[in-house]
Amino acid sequence: MSSVDFTWLIGGPQGSGVESGANIFSKVCAEMGYHIFGKREFYSNIKGEHSYFAVRVSDEKIHSNLNEVTLMASFDAETIFRHFDEVSTNGGIIYDSELDEIDTDRVHTLDPPFKERLHEFLKSKNKPFTIAGVLEIAKEKGVKLYPVSFKSILENLSQEFNNPKLRGLVRMYNVIGVSLSLGLIKMPPDSLLKSIDSIFSKKPLIAEINKQAANYSYKYATEKFENFEYALSGISKQPNTTLVQGHYGTSIGKMVYGCRFQSYYPITPASDESVYLESNEILQVQNDRPGSTIVIQTEDEISAMGMMIGAALTGVRSSTSTSGPGFALMTEALGWAGINEVPVVITLYQRSGPSTGLPTRHGQDDLLFSIFAGHGDFPKIVYASGDIEESFYDTGRCFNYADVYQIPVIHMMDKFLSSSVVTCKRFDPNQVLINRGKLLDKIDGEYKRFAFTEDGISPRSKLGMDNGIFWNTGDESDEYGHISEDPQIRIKMMDKRMSKLDLALEDIPDEEQAVSFGVHDYTIISWGSAKGPIIDAQKMLKKEGIDIGFVQIKLLHPFPAEYVKSLLKDAKTLIDVEANYSGQLGKVFKQNISREIDYYILKYTGRGMTSTELYDSLKKIVSNKAEKREILTHGA
Repeated sequence: MSSVDFTWLIGGPQGSGVESGANIFSKVCAEMGYHIFGKREFYSNIKGEHSYFAVRVSDEKIHSNLNEVTLMASFDAETIFRHFDEVSTNGGIIYDSELDEIDTDRVHTLDPPFKERLHEFLKSKNKPFTIAGVLEIAKEKGVKLYPVSFKSILENLSQEFNNPKLRGLVRMYNVIGVSLSLGLIKMPPDSLLKSIDSIFSKKPLIAEINKQAANYSYKYATEKFENFEYALSGISKQPNTTLVQGHYGTSIGKMVYGCRFQSYYPITPASDESVYLESNEILQVQNDRPGSTIVIQTEDEISAMGMMIGAALTGVRSSTSTSGPGFALMTEALGWAGINEVPVVITLYQRSGPSTGLPTRHGQDDLLFSIFAGHGDFPKIVYASGDIEESFYDTGRCFNYADVYQIPVIHMMDKFLSSSVVTCKRFDPNQVLINRGKLLDKIDGEYKRFAFTEDGISPRSKLGMDNGIFWNTGDESDEYGHISEDPQIRIKMMDKRMSKLDLALEDIPDEEQAVSFGVHDYTIISWGSAKGPIIDAQKMLKKEGIDIGFVQIKLLHPFPAEYVKSLLKDAKTLIDVEANYSGQLGKVFKQNISREIDYYILKYTGRGMTSTELYDSLKKIVSNKAEKREILTHGA
């Protein structure tokens, strides 16, 4: 492991500021030069249920979380009950001392299945069903306990600053927990105050109150807490590095790469992207890329799809962002875009299904749905990003694919990515050049929107162009767009449209279709956000002399069978890693390559993979101790 590999966890009721606290902690550590990987988990309610955020800090590049927590900061009982056993030996727990005698029956948000498992565990250890009971187990394990009265801190602050309102501001418990943690690990305080200013930049009065609480709590920890072996004093910050949240890649990518219209209907986890676009609608990227992205919240997903298609017909780069249930409503209009050769991009932030499923939880459940979405045969591209940095450039590529081949493109993201906070290199817009394909500036003479051409792609008019009149219909049509049921026209039109998939496979560079991270006797195939945990697990195994290969497949439809086959020719054992029940990539792989998957490592609890649990399963496979299907379960 690296010399610094530290995981901090904060938890509390939904709506109590857990995310703000984690963002402050992440920002402080990033400013001090560390690499960050943070991930938030939360229930599908507005307020009250359990929410937590784990932030991993390292002096090396990291791509995922670990199972173990080094330091936990908790201002409620449920966080302690749910996560006490994740804290590592010699780790620490900062907690509200007034919670000691709270028992499980007084925490009404503990669901019965979890409570039953917890009770069985406490019985086996002969401990009471209280906070004191679970903390005693942690202490026996070697965890250091740091009790502090959060209420007393607020009372002392109230007296010190002669502000009676401070006594009741329990919302500030999150900042107190962060500041106590940073004081304990001896992080320089200046970055803490700067981060608070940044987080609350639009609320200066709130920022000032939080800084007062932060200063007090930080000093309290440095004076009162001791015997913690971990210290994070900072390292040299790498240039050109930034801290980004999960939706930044696609949302900033849309602005930078010329998307000027986005429609959406609110749905988790996709909404953050559209809200960010709404907040930053005007962006001057470069002299040649000025513009404003119009964002429209529609009455439903059917309208969102229709408005996006209408905007695309004007020649504007257009998109929508949704999740599985919303995409289900879009599929009829998706076929309309397919038959009319309309370039659109659908950013699909997957979550756990079916139906409403686990609406705020992770899943890679929609691969097969996306590939086969819509009735009838029509060309589409399904493309998956593996991390936030990648998603920025992939957004530009997806718009290029849509424009060049005049087809719908489904850009696969997911909740794991949307809920992550990571450090990465600053986005460079010049890495992907905008290609609008055969979009005409003027038309002279007769125009046929669906003209038969050598490559199957017709010159594209915009609504309102002189001499550029064209017709669109959901029916089959001739070259002008007039409805036709002639059998020969039907054959020619179907062949014209579907030939675009072969053209895409020929044109799209190999490195955009699939990426090899080494191929060995044991080699993983995977897609999407499983990339990060896989890369970190590879490194963990490499340090033990175990080589595991990994091929990340990005172009999922049309499937790059020949290229993937060439990459995997020397792999003897294939392992499919993904976050769904049925191993959907494995099915697509077998269908296209006619080769069996030897092992599946799957997770469908709705929680993201950690590199620790993936490492454990891979080691079992190499040791010939694994089942055909290894199911991962870590996460509260």
